[in-house]
Amino acid sequence: MKRIGFLSFGHWQPVPGSQTHTARDALMQTIELAVATEEIGLDGAYVRVHHFARQLASPFPLLAAIAARTSRIEIGTAVIDMRYENPLYMAEDAAAADLISDGRLQLGVSRGSPEPALRGAEAFGYVPGESDSELARAHTAIFRAAIAGAAVAEADPRMTGSTAPLAIQPQSPGLADRIWWGSGTRETARWAAEQGMNLMSSTLLSEDTGVPFDQLQAEQIAIFREAWAEAGWKREPRVSISRSVLPIVTDLDRTYFGDGASADSGDQVGYLEGVLARFGKSYVGEPDVLAEELSRDAAVQAADTLLLTVPNQLGVEYNTRMLQTIAEHVAPAIGWRSSASA
Repeated sequence: MKRIGFLSFGHWQPVPGSQTHTARDALMQTIELAVATEEIGLDGAYVRVHHFARQLASPFPLLAAIAARTSRIEIGTAVIDMRYENPLYMAEDAAAADLISDGRLQLGVSRGSPEPALRGAEAFGYVPGESDSELARAHTAIFRAAIAGAAVAEADPRMTGSTAPLAIQPQSPGLADRIWWGSGTRETARWAAEQGMNLMSSTLLSEDTGVPFDQLQAEQIAIFREAWAEAGWKREPRVSISRSVLPIVTDLDRTYFGDGASADSGDQVGYLEGVLARFGKSYVGEPDVLAEELSRDAAVQAADTLLLTVPNQLGVEYNTRMLQTIAEHVAPAIGWRSSASA
C-alpha cells in the first residue's frame, strides 16, 4: 500500500451531536481536515460529489482551497457524477485547480450513484441518450480530450485573424494521466483500463458471485490490470479502494461505534437500482485487531491507494485523532510508510 488518504462525503445537518450544521461548516472543516492530514503524514484528501443533497457538491472551489493550504498531499474526488457536468467548463476548472496544487489533483469520475433527484441531470440541462451511463461516458470523453489539449472550438477570424482550432485554457500538463474511473463491476473496470483511466473501486460492487467482497474486488482489480497490459499503455496504472475503518481506543469511540468486533460483521448483499449488489463490511475494533484484519483483505493488498471514509459530522478534532491512530497503529500492517519526510 503506497498511499492512504481520507474520503469525505461532507454531510451537514443541524441536529444534536453533529459538529457540521451548515454547508460552510462542511466546506471549512474539510479544508482543516486536509491540513491536519498532511501534518499527520498521510497522503491524500478526497471528496465525494452529490447533488440535491446536504453533502459536498461543487468540488473545484473546495479542492483549490485545500491546494492553497497544503503543499504535499494529493487532492481529489471519489467521484464526480459526469452526467451533471459541462465537460469543457469542468476542464477549465480542473486545470486551474491542478495548477494551484502544482500537479497534485487526482480526479475520480463516473456515472454516479443513486440520487434523491428524479432525472437530476435533466434539471442541469443534460438529457441522456440511451442510458445514464452513455451520457456520463460521453461527457468524460469530451472532458478528457479537452484536458489533453484537443481543439474543441473554431477560432473567430475577426478576433484572431485565422480559423485555427482552439483548445481550452488553461492547460495543466500531466492532468490527463490522473483521471480515475469509479467502477462498480468487473466489466466496467475492464472498460476503464481499455480507455487508459486509473481505477477507483469503493465499498460496494453492483454484482455478486457469492465470494467475499474483498475477493470479488481483488478479482476486479486483477481484470483491470490484465486489460491495461493488453491495451499496451506505457505508464503504470493506479488503483484505489475505499474502506470504512473505525478504531476503538477511547470511551467516546465506544459511545459512537460500540466495542467493535468487526470480525463478527460480514458483507451485506441486497438490491441497488434493481441489481444485486455486494457491500463490504466496516472495520471496527481495537487498532491491533484492525491491523490484522486489513492485512488479510485481498483488495487492500492488491490496490496501491486506500481511501478511508470519515464520519465527517463528528468534526475535525475527532477525525484527526482517528486518522492519526490509523497512521500509527494500523497502516504499517498493510505495508504503508509515511512519505512526509521523503
